[in-house]
Amino acid sequence: MPLVEIEGRTLSISNLDKVLYPAVGFTKAQVIDYYVRIAPVMLTHVGDRGVTLRRFPNGVDGQSFYEKRCPGHRPDWVATALGPGDRGGPIGYCVLDSVAAIVWAANLAALELHAPMARAHDPESPTLVVFDLDPGEPAGMSQCCEVALDIREVLDAVGLQSWAKTSGSKGLQLYVPLNCAHTHDHASEFARAVAQLLERRHPKRITSEMAKALRPNKVFIDWSQNSRHKTTIGVYSLRARPEPTVSTPVSWDEVEQCADGRAGLRFVTEDVLERVGRLGDLFAGTATLVQQLPG
Repeated sequence: MPLVEIEGRTLSISNLDKVLYPAVGFTKAQVIDYYVRIAPVMLTHVGDRGVTLRRFPNGVDGQSFYEKRCPGHRPDWVATALGPGDRGGPIGYCVLDSVAAIVWAANLAALELHAPMARAHDPESPTLVVFDLDPGEPAGMSQCCEVALDIREVLDAVGLQSWAKTSGSKGLQLYVPLNCAHTHDHASEFARAVAQLLERRHPKRITSEMAKALRPNKVFIDWSQNSRHKTTIGVYSLRARPEPTVSTPVSWDEVEQCADGRAGLRFVTEDVLERVGRLGDLFAGTATLVQQLPG
């Protein structure tokens, strides 16, 4: 196996020619190259959290599995942190706190990196509130953008700033940074209250209920992603779609253009690297802004 050195760490890299996105011929080498290049900005957002790996050993058309417990064969420099775990109790999640650690995960074909709302050192205190917008067909991204603007209006009314990113799949996600002491229950209750308020205002296009029978041609505001044990796709993570799409931060101008049908919000790896080079990290504010949820 080829050996590479990253930040003074030696990694064994395997099967670089293996195609992980067959529809476009995107290889494992290209996956690793993307993560090497995006890691410096991605670390700001996932580097201090216990992440869940979603691995695709035979590519996006094959079977996948979620790996919460950090593999026992990890290098000794890949740290772990206790998290919510499973029915058996707390488990040690991987802490990908360096470029080398992210590349190590990519070499395991962990295409998707899912992150909790809390940091590893304080798993009981979320630093973010997330609204996960999931369109029910035939609704799509444009309708998600409309709902995102509805949510922003409510948040503005209570003095809260928010940031948007694509899910990298078919939806959009809004994040409200907190970065001060809150509980998961408080975050979840707040998100649910916003979702229910907007459902009452716009019952024909918004639902806050999880039942799939209620979703056709509506946008489901999934407030439950704020539960202590939940994770959401990490910012800048690849997704297991036919093409190597990425969960990508977007500006509010772009959300408005999407809502009006003037622009789509779908980005693959090269788009994202170009955007970061040109625009910087559009999600940077979520890591530092301190905000307090209303009671």
